[in-house]
Amino acid sequence: MISGSGNRGPHQNRRLKQAKEEAQAEIEQYRLQREKEFKAKEAAALGSHGSCSTEVEKETQEKMTILQTYFQQNRDEVLDNLLAFVCDIRPEIHENYRING
Repeated sequence: MISGSGNRGPHQNRRLKQAKEEAQAEIEQYRLQREKEFKAKEAAALGSHGSCSTEVEKETQEKMTILQTYFQQNRDEVLDNLLAFVCDIRPEIHENYRING
């Protein structure tokens, strides 16, 4: 007589159930380990991105301070030149204007 899967004894069923539980535990342990590694890599990547962001922010603030200083130093002179240019009106007849006469 050929023994099939239906003729398992109670010991064999218990062993299969135990093997399945052990496999599930190993899978869960592996998943947790990989998740921990991923979180560590993610934190390292975001950490370096965060420091770059902080550095860019600091550099931007320094440049803005310099630009504000230049603005304050040159503001009056630029306004004077602009007003002088706008107020310097010299009426001229355009070269394309034709006097019909």
